[in-house]
Amino acid sequence: MRLAYREWSDEERARALGVSREAVEIYRSSDVIDLHLDSFIWTRVFRYDLRKTHGRGLLGRHVYSQTDFPRALEAGLTGGTWIITTNPAKPSRWRRDTFFANYEHIKAVFAEVPEQFALVRNRAQYAEARAAGRHGAFLGIQGGNCLDHDLADLDRIPGVGADCDILRITLVHLTSSTLGETNSPIGRYRHPTVRGLTDRGREYVQRLNAKKIFVDLAHIGRRAFFDAVAVHDPSQPLMVTHTGVTGVHDMWRNIDDEQLRAVAATGGTVGIMFQQSFLGSGHVDARTVVDHIDHVIRVIGEDHVSLGTDYDGAISPPKDLPTLFELPRIVQVMLERGHSPERIGKVLGGNFLRTVEALRG
Repeated sequence: MRLAYREWSDEERARALGVSREAVEIYRSSDVIDLHLDSFIWTRVFRYDLRKTHGRGLLGRHVYSQTDFPRALEAGLTGGTWIITTNPAKPSRWRRDTFFANYEHIKAVFAEVPEQFALVRNRAQYAEARAAGRHGAFLGIQGGNCLDHDLADLDRIPGVGADCDILRITLVHLTSSTLGETNSPIGRYRHPTVRGLTDRGREYVQRLNAKKIFVDLAHIGRRAFFDAVAVHDPSQPLMVTHTGVTGVHDMWRNIDDEQLRAVAATGGTVGIMFQQSFLGSGHVDARTVVDHIDHVIRVIGEDHVSLGTDYDGAISPPKDLPTLFELPRIVQVMLERGHSPERIGKVLGGNFLRTVEALRG
């Protein structure tokens, strides 16, 4: 099956987005990789067909229908981490069995479009996919408690290291679990006594290290964050795939400068997400996203910041960034602020690829 999508010239794209041709040319010549795409949620919930082009959905730019496979290709997204999320309210055995069913399901969806998409596990496979003109799709898990029934279930994920099917796992999600504490103020009801990372959570981190699966510290409580850092193999890079930073907007979902430095110390990267309420409290647009990028660069340097939009993750993105197609507006703002094309390329995808190569080759 080959997906149809519109191909834009640089001039057409620049005119449609109200950006310079230089911004589009930098974007088009870069690796453009989103660290967190949550569209598969809607495939599970109401059979949202990722192979079809969708409009803005019933809620406009909000919640869902922010991307799909044809629009990812139209946007020039050369790679992304596509996420499997499991309902944390269900029993642990159900979560495990459902995860493995969903894992087979998402692989089957990608297998239907082999000419344009390739499941990849490391930088070398991504490079091979891109050279062939295909989108390099990594797989990730949001909410490690989908595999907390028996920690040995992690070994059921095929492969180790460069051959492991799952690139990264977010230790916790919107609720605390047997692994540790969420940073959500309303998400601690299931395990109200959990503070920080549990002993089970520490073992979980060590098992991820052994398989060379990235430990993703998005969504995790601050104490649990540093508990994970303490037990994590320091030779392996950490990720925070979709977050804002408190240095721009101080609120519970975002991470602070000390957390940024902890990630940078491992050679990892931090993905800036697009939920407008996490970015700021007033008018929020592409410039606000770049405010967060700029803060990370000031604190830990240009090698440790990426994009993790969280599109289709029930978010409300800024009005001028409703879908993937508008990503060149980030480039335009960065150009206007004096960032070099080389730095912009790092943010768009280069930093993520360097981090993946450091762990897996």
